Amino acid sequence: MDYLVRATAAEGQVRAFAVNSTDMVSYAQKVHGTTPVASAALGRLLTGGVMMGSMMKDEGDLLTLQVRSEGPLKGMIVTADSQGHAKGSVTVPTADVPPKYAGKLDVGAAVGPGILQVVRDLGLKEPYSSQVPLQTGEIGDDLTYYFAMSEQVPSAVGLGVLVDTDWSILTAGGFIVQLMPFAEEGTIEKLEQNVGAISSVTDLLQEGYTPEMLLEKVLDGMSLEITDKMPVSFYCGCSKERFAGALEGIQAKDLQEMIDDGEPIEVVCHFCNSKYTFTPDELREILARRNK
Repeated sequence: MDYLVRATAAEGQVRAFAVNSTDMVSYAQKVHGTTPVASAALGRLLTGGVMMGSMMKDEGDLLTLQVRSEGPLKGMIVTADSQGHAKGSVTVPTADVPPKYAGKLDVGAAVGPGILQVVRDLGLKEPYSSQVPLQTGEIGDDLTYYFAMSEQVPSAVGLGVLVDTDWSILTAGGFIVQLMPFAEEGTIEKLEQNVGAISSVTDLLQEGYTPEMLLEKVLDGMSLEITDKMPVSFYCGCSKERFAGALEGIQAKDLQEMIDDGEPIEVVCHFCNSKYTFTPDELREILARRNK
């Protein structure tokens, strides 16, 4: 079962998050039919997104991570809440690029140059939005850069997705470790040493590392204290009612054209690929509500 842990270390000088996101990424792969490199890219963004979502405090808070890029994948979007739910999609799920070397997917080449936009909707009048240029397209590096530049929080982000030869997801997960403003020099140096000693998050996951074990390795010798544990999952929440509400928002003449065609229309959720059919009679009801 997928789950996330929150922790502190070095007497509160460090806060940390780690997650096993295997089932979440597997669901995304099956829904979108992603190639291995697309699975790795979207899986990393989902993994980072669900951890960043857990940093928010209130139930209604929403986080959106959007990558707009020039590589074959063209872009990705992930949304997450504070309750461990995340969903995501990739613009070109069938895109592929040659591996970096045998057994190593080239996520950076698949993503390509572009920007990462982070939007936090905290229930205020205006959502908080910030964007940074992608650094490598490897996602972990890009989120690390985002935290440093947009939030001024020194962070280490490690993300991994291991894809089998049949395109199924063997394992996925990662960590985010952040220094508090009052962190001492010795704490900073120790964390840098520990992070520098980790060659690959994917390798650790393949060895069977749990979220707790990931943090024990990253925060070795720093008095790690796990403070919370919560389940995480791919969750969309779309419904026919929500799409009906969206149809109410389009122009009356466009709705009328659909009705005049006399054929049912099908709408598809780009996050989970659920399909919803609206008959001409249902469209008439939507148009009547819109015109009230």
